[in-house]
Amino acid sequence: MRAAKSRHRSGPLAKPLQSEQRPLERENERLSRENERLRQELIERDKKLSEAEKQIADLERKLALRLQNSVTTSKPPSSDGLAGEQRERGRKKRKSRRKPGGQPGHRGYWRGLAPADRVNEVIDLLPARCRLCDCRLTGGSRKVSTQGDPRRHQVTELPPMEAHITEYRCQSAVCPDCGKATQAELPQEVQGHFGPELTALIAYLTVVCRMPRRVVQEVLGQVLGIPLSLGSIQNSWEEASQAVAEPCKELERQLAHEPVLNSDETGYRTSGDKRWLWALVAANFVFYKIALTRGAEVLVQLLGEVFTGILCSDRCASYLKYHKGEGQFCWAHFKRNILGIQEIGKTTDAERFCRDALALHARLFRLWHRFRDGPGVRYGPIRREQLIAKSIPLEKKFFALANRYMDSPDKDVRNLALALLKHFEKFFAFLRSEGVEPTNNSAERALRCAVQWRKISFGSRSPQGEVAVARLLTVTRTCRMQNREPLDYLGNAIRSHRKAKAVASLLKTASTT
Repeated sequence: MRAAKSRHRSGPLAKPLQSEQRPLERENERLSRENERLRQELIERDKKLSEAEKQIADLERKLALRLQNSVTTSKPPSSDGLAGEQRERGRKKRKSRRKPGGQPGHRGYWRGLAPADRVNEVIDLLPARCRLCDCRLTGGSRKVSTQGDPRRHQVTELPPMEAHITEYRCQSAVCPDCGKATQAELPQEVQGHFGPELTALIAYLTVVCRMPRRVVQEVLGQVLGIPLSLGSIQNSWEEASQAVAEPCKELERQLAHEPVLNSDETGYRTSGDKRWLWALVAANFVFYKIALTRGAEVLVQLLGEVFTGILCSDRCASYLKYHKGEGQFCWAHFKRNILGIQEIGKTTDAERFCRDALALHARLFRLWHRFRDGPGVRYGPIRREQLIAKSIPLEKKFFALANRYMDSPDKDVRNLALALLKHFEKFFAFLRSEGVEPTNNSAERALRCAVQWRKISFGSRSPQGEVAVARLLTVTRTCRMQNREPLDYLGNAIRSHRKAKAVASLLKTASTT
């Protein structure tokens, strides 16, 4: 039976079936190869599409970073312009029916009268004729009686301005015994060609008023009639720096003993070379230093190996490396980081994290303003104990928020959440420590005048110029904090320096204010 079946399969019908099967097999092989080719092409296209999508996302991120301004980054407001979108300034525009200017019932403000002892000259005026009967009131022998107090009107004017020049004539006296002549020597305080007040004015116009040296030269020449060369202006400026050297050293030595310091730094140039301008703000003084680096070694030099106080700063690596003790991180920088993620983030994590973080930030600062601003604040003031008690739930929510997103696939969200977790205590030191602010605005404001100086003068040209800039900025800004006149202090300092006397210390005022 099996033999019969075998003979039947190999019979005459098997050949046509085999001949029909071969083309089908070849077609099947061809279709398989075509299918494999199409599959490979699809894989390649998917790969190219994925790479294109990644490249588009990278370009969109770079464009968003390029368009960021000072609201969403740590860039200074002066950088807002053509390179980025302008930040909103002032109040938001709202439709209002009120006309611009003072409104009905608004209390007016005007220039007040100077006290009587400050008036240099008084001129009494009498009307010439009566406004009712046109009778002549003044002139002749008639005496006019006055009624009530006169209407006072004061005009302030500059007196004729000219330099006061003192000439010292060194006479040669002949000795009656030996017959030799001996010439008198100049007093030590008048060795130079300019007095202490003029020298102080040059430094004041240069540093406080931020006037270029050529403008100072023109002002002194045109207004006071004092012709000066640029070299003389530079010499006066350096003399003012030497006069305040010791007070600046005292402030530098005091830095390590301050309970709270705010610190920040910005770029600087000396003959085109990169430098860093540091500003350290204490309760009653500011100290500036121009250094070669932005690293922690500058803090070691100024504050010692270990700073025992509270160091307030941004999250720059220099401060993290140096200070392991109690500190305060700037919430303004943290908020700008959140806004930056919100602007460039495209993920759900970024949207939700930024929304929740900004809401908690607003609640935290409402509490802080109620504590800091006093009786006039909305919702009423609170004490330190109330501030701590009301902020505890917010601290817990911040911690839970950071913990929830510490493993987020969004890199920016993950980094910010990890930073909040790692340095959690340094974000909330202001709640429990006196004299600590939640932001680093005091140091940033101290740097603002230095940045304006840098933009006008284009930096320094020598190490001596760096030292002079740091000293004069230190003295003038410290005087402003202590409600002292920088010009008066500079004049007294130069006068004492020329007489080889001790210059008034800025620490004495700092300890009594």
